[in-house]
Amino acid sequence: MSKIMAVNAGSSSLKFQLFEMPSEEVKLAGTIERIGMEDAIVTLKFNGKKKNYTIPIKNHTEAVDILLHELVDEKIVKSLEEINGVGHRVVHGGEEFNKSVIITDKVAKVISDLSDLAPLHNPANLTGYKAFKNALPKVQHVAVFDTAFHQTMESDRFIYPIPYEYYENFKVRRYGFHGTSHLYVSQRCQELLGNPVHSRIITCHIGNGASLAAIKDGKCVDTSMGFTPLAGVMMGTRSGDIDPAIVTFLSGKLGKTAEDIVNILNKKSGLLGVSGLSSDARDIQVGIDQGNQRALLARKIHVNTVCNFLGSYYIELGGCDAIVFTAGLGENDIKFRELIIDKISESFGIKLDKEKNNVRCQETLISTPDSKVKVFVIPTNEEIVIARDTVKLLKL
Repeated sequence: MSKIMAVNAGSSSLKFQLFEMPSEEVKLAGTIERIGMEDAIVTLKFNGKKKNYTIPIKNHTEAVDILLHELVDEKIVKSLEEINGVGHRVVHGGEEFNKSVIITDKVAKVISDLSDLAPLHNPANLTGYKAFKNALPKVQHVAVFDTAFHQTMESDRFIYPIPYEYYENFKVRRYGFHGTSHLYVSQRCQELLGNPVHSRIITCHIGNGASLAAIKDGKCVDTSMGFTPLAGVMMGTRSGDIDPAIVTFLSGKLGKTAEDIVNILNKKSGLLGVSGLSSDARDIQVGIDQGNQRALLARKIHVNTVCNFLGSYYIELGGCDAIVFTAGLGENDIKFRELIIDKISESFGIKLDKEKNNVRCQETLISTPDSKVKVFVIPTNEEIVIARDTVKLLKL
């Protein structure tokens, strides 16, 4: 038996779960938000109860100290020596990492060097690692990369049709993200299919950020996000794929820099940009119910972009055995799933069981028995993937 902490550190937040392995029992789950502010929020769930309070937290080091003190004070562990390993989510592993690794000084430097490719994420992930390393110096740490699962893509899928030297010199290529989620739900889907030797699965991680992956025999062959998480389907505030010439066109028209325009494409576009209402799909649906035509337009574009990738991946995989919906919208937005299945039902041979589709955040088969392609809702669990890889690498 071992206790593993799975960590996802953001620039001002810390998400975590403490697992008892190999039983995979969750001993503690929680978040610390608004780190760096006087009103940081600590939320802990353990032993069937919830603890929530506000407190000034200067930095991640203080946040980790608070978490570790809570573990002992609430008798979740008798002492910190019970923690056998810590697994950290790291967004970008570039081409250097195609699987999880034990973090050494050399690995930490490579993760830092990759910050150019993920400036909002890798530095924050490293900050969390350093805070836990200082607090638990005797414990080994593991990095689990969002990009690793997609490293099985062939070069004709990840090389962009631009001068090849940009790939050689600057590593400009498609990387893909949400890999840990795509890995988890695709593996779970294979189990639900009876663990066939050959499988063709399309996973749809649809949240405020969103990506799809085409997975053949357990390996990713293509994914919708690209060099950055801006590419692919329409998202909450991100545009997804657009004509790149729009960047320079708007730069000239608005008197803004290219960086300003990319910021708009990341933070003011997508559902928010088209609807003018919100980046939250729930607010979009309220707008639709009230007759707001821009909200309806945003929903239609959102559905269309997902369906376009589904169709593309159906061809790429030579057919499809199953489609999986996961993440915030995928797990909870009943109407969104229905609209997507209705649009592809004829070409995919899918019939939606509307009664079974009437679920939120629950593992369910939502297609009818006579459908040619099965459709599942599978709640994602990136934290358990982190814990499993940590146990495996540390041989616990």
